[in-house]
Amino acid sequence: MTNENFFAALRGAYAECAERTFLNLPGKRKISYLEMDALSAKYAGALRQLGAEPGDRIVVQVDKSPENVALYLGAMRAGLVYVPLNSAYTAAEVDYFLDDAAPKVFICSPEKLAELTPVAQGQNVTHVLTLGSNGEGTILDAASKAAAFDSIVTRSKDGLAVILYTSGTTGRSKGAMLTHENLSSNAKTLSALWGFSPDDVLLHALPIFHIHGLFVALHTAMLNACEIMFLPKLDIAELRRLLPTASILMGVPTFYTRLLAEKDFGKADCVNMRLFISGSAPLTIETFNAFEARTGHRILERYGMSEAGMIASNPLQGARIAGTVGFALPGVALRVAGDKGAPGEIEVNGPNICVGYWKKPDKTEEAFTEDGWFRTGDVGTLDNEGRLTLVGRDKDLIIAGGFNIYPIEIEQILDAIPGIVESAVIGVPHPDMGEGVAAVIVADGDGPDDAALAEALTPLAKFKRPRKFFRVDALPRNTMGKVQKQALREQYKDAFTAPC
Repeated sequence: MTNENFFAALRGAYAECAERTFLNLPGKRKISYLEMDALSAKYAGALRQLGAEPGDRIVVQVDKSPENVALYLGAMRAGLVYVPLNSAYTAAEVDYFLDDAAPKVFICSPEKLAELTPVAQGQNVTHVLTLGSNGEGTILDAASKAAAFDSIVTRSKDGLAVILYTSGTTGRSKGAMLTHENLSSNAKTLSALWGFSPDDVLLHALPIFHIHGLFVALHTAMLNACEIMFLPKLDIAELRRLLPTASILMGVPTFYTRLLAEKDFGKADCVNMRLFISGSAPLTIETFNAFEARTGHRILERYGMSEAGMIASNPLQGARIAGTVGFALPGVALRVAGDKGAPGEIEVNGPNICVGYWKKPDKTEEAFTEDGWFRTGDVGTLDNEGRLTLVGRDKDLIIAGGFNIYPIEIEQILDAIPGIVESAVIGVPHPDMGEGVAAVIVADGDGPDDAALAEALTPLAKFKRPRKFFRVDALPRNTMGKVQKQALREQYKDAFTAPC
């Protein structure tokens, strides 16, 4: 049987040049592909020693680091299912994910160990470890006591590689099941489409708990044995300092708005850059045009989602049109439901599409059409050339700084607060984050103040919490009784942009 474990493809790509730098931590250290390969083998051996077998889930909530990358690669080479969680998720949120994923091993950051150990034990997780410095209770300690696993577990292309949790409009997160073929097909397509070569240097300032930073960025670079300048987080001063030594930057729109906020940012910062890529949230036409005027570079915007990887992209060679996300990727079929030329739900088909949602057959069935196309929930239009323009999003999804936020999760907490009659959470334009989260409240009398509302929302990750609260006598509704959130978005559109 041919081994279709995607790690085999990654390893094959750098096998003959493993001495090359893989991760460059500016000012600190450089890690070669060979060193990363060895570390991933140690982690794979440790996970196997803990009793994790092919198909078992490994849930990980840690900060971005080279060790985090090695853990991901080690889990893949051992045939395990890697389940990354946003590092901002609270204990209450982690409890749900552990209950749903039922992992064999849970790995968290050292500072969260005391808080999350009882949570994991309550969900019968066999092993709880940290990803920190070497010491008892760390994955490094476990690796030191186990034989390195230098092999690669054989997996079929349909074998499950990753579960990515993506929120749903019901307020309960769904785990998108991604196979080795899903990862492989998308990475190889993007590598060719965007013209990656071993000479490229990728500037990486994205988190690695979701598809953009973990898959799109790392996989394409690894398939070409590229060097990655690996920043722990977005730091605009450091990003600018390193830009002249890089050739590719992948970012969310916030990266570009913050660069443009630097008054002296311009062509001199981009002397060796060949490609700026934007995704995870819509890029405004104003940002696209301003960036081109300042740097001479037209940002390449693309479109994807957790369940499908990348779906469409503006071309490397050819017109990149502001406000559009380009054409379907080679090998990916794309259509818009409804009348030709009119806005409709975007549906896709191809080897990049997830096989469904973990332990949610009903949600899986709802997600696919009768003829097998995946319903993205996004609304768009296709022109005669096949170029896709996004015109809306699934229901009321908010995207702030590249992170997906579904209002119902927040509304359920607000509505349970004594003195709150009902609430509506909306996303409105934000000059830095793309969208800011605001809550419109109907209270019984004066109701709780802003501080009390904020306190009630502490079980949620900070990026989900509303930054503005507005009080009204009643929420606008249509004749069917549905809250008209579009009217609220229009009413409060200047909440984060109007002068103080």
